[in-house]
Amino acid sequence: MPRDLDLRHVISPAVRDLIELANLGDFDRTREQINRLRGCTRPINLVGHTTTRDHTTGETIRSYSTSDEPTGRLLTTCGNRRASRCPTCSRLYAADTYHLIRAGLSGGKNVPETIRTHPRVFLTLTAPSFGPVHNRPTTKDGKPQPCRCGTRHHESTPELGTPLSPKTYDYTGAVLWNAHASALWARFTLNLRRTLAANFGIMQKDMNAALRISFAKVAEYQQRGLVHFHAVIRFDGPDGHTSPPPAWASADHLLRAIKPALKRTTLTVVSDTVGDREIGWGKRFKVDEITALGDGELTDKAVAGYIAKYATKSAEDSGTVDRSLVCRTCSGRGTVGGRIRELCPDCEGTRQAEPLRDLPVRQHVRQMIRTAWDLGGLPEFADLKLCKWAHMLGFRGHFSTKSRAYSTTLGALRDVRRAWRLAQADAARVRAGHPVSAPDTVLVTESSWAYLASGYRPGEELLANQIRHDVSQAQRLKHEGLEPA
Repeated sequence: MPRDLDLRHVISPAVRDLIELANLGDFDRTREQINRLRGCTRPINLVGHTTTRDHTTGETIRSYSTSDEPTGRLLTTCGNRRASRCPTCSRLYAADTYHLIRAGLSGGKNVPETIRTHPRVFLTLTAPSFGPVHNRPTTKDGKPQPCRCGTRHHESTPELGTPLSPKTYDYTGAVLWNAHASALWARFTLNLRRTLAANFGIMQKDMNAALRISFAKVAEYQQRGLVHFHAVIRFDGPDGHTSPPPAWASADHLLRAIKPALKRTTLTVVSDTVGDREIGWGKRFKVDEITALGDGELTDKAVAGYIAKYATKSAEDSGTVDRSLVCRTCSGRGTVGGRIRELCPDCEGTRQAEPLRDLPVRQHVRQMIRTAWDLGGLPEFADLKLCKWAHMLGFRGHFSTKSRAYSTTLGALRDVRRAWRLAQADAARVRAGHPVSAPDTVLVTESSWAYLASGYRPGEELLANQIRHDVSQAQRLKHEGLEPA
């Protein structure tokens, strides 16, 4: 009598898991959860419940529990801003950053449209030179010129940004500059206020009572592994974007004050091991007024899009890795245990999650990482945490920052999105005949959530891959000006 064939060994684990998901019941709900993530690479798995009640009557307005889910858990987006980790969440972060920057230029998002009349400039600051590197110089009219090595490099040439003479390149200075770049920006903003007060001929406290300087900036890595900043700097009244600046403060004052403020901005790094160093900005910088109308190159939309583009990038754009190099088992100590300590079994005392010599990076980047790691072991640089940020080539600041009164906040934009989703949920409850709260009802929410894991089940990953393909296809068609079939 012939036996039934067992085909389980020829079905991939992902397909087998997808079949199991379909057999759990309510497969549409499982697919709905994954669709809502829009292809998030590594979602957060949560378990718990939340209940919203009317404070007066005690009536339950809405409730949710993961025990009612087919898989027993809730999937939510990871929220990672880096495109190398999660393209889906990074696109949402870039969109929020765009609206944040645009609101500070054109108004909207609770920012008045009169903000367009405030003087504002777009500033690009660079790092100084720590040795000549391969580059693609051009003349003033944009004609390409040969590099110092005598070659006209293509824009994709891997040598770009690497030193012409690695033996004489100041790797220590480069890493220390990255580590102090955020502090250098803070010192620059302070000196800018002082320079403006001197130019206006008034005391700084008197200027602060009549004039506020607001800004939003983003960091970008150059090919040589050093960060530089793009920033919007704007004049406001004393109350920020809600008040106009005084008539005697113009964009010309900003343009004239930036160069002397940059020259006087320096930091001194004291070290008995590598010697004292004075850190300052590079000689090359660019500052232009942002036009209020759409007839110039630097329009509100162009500047906001330019800054938002770099808000989701990280050091990996300079050829490094996007993960910490500190051993997680021993937290970078090299040893484990209590009173009796032993060498960490994972890093064998090196404190490294993976050997620096085995990293898939260029030699120039590897040397910057190794320099940051070595400097991190010196007691005078302990507060810089250079070992923790060695994969970032020493830079440990936020990639996008803004002053408090520049415009709205990322949190406020998320709150608006959350409120919209709740409104959609309430509308669905009304259609289903369930009660909803009146606009003036006082609501009380009780919640309890716990982290379970990260990532998808194999079958869910198949569904997520299909969603990523559909999203990518829709974006391609939109870029080409076509409509999806």
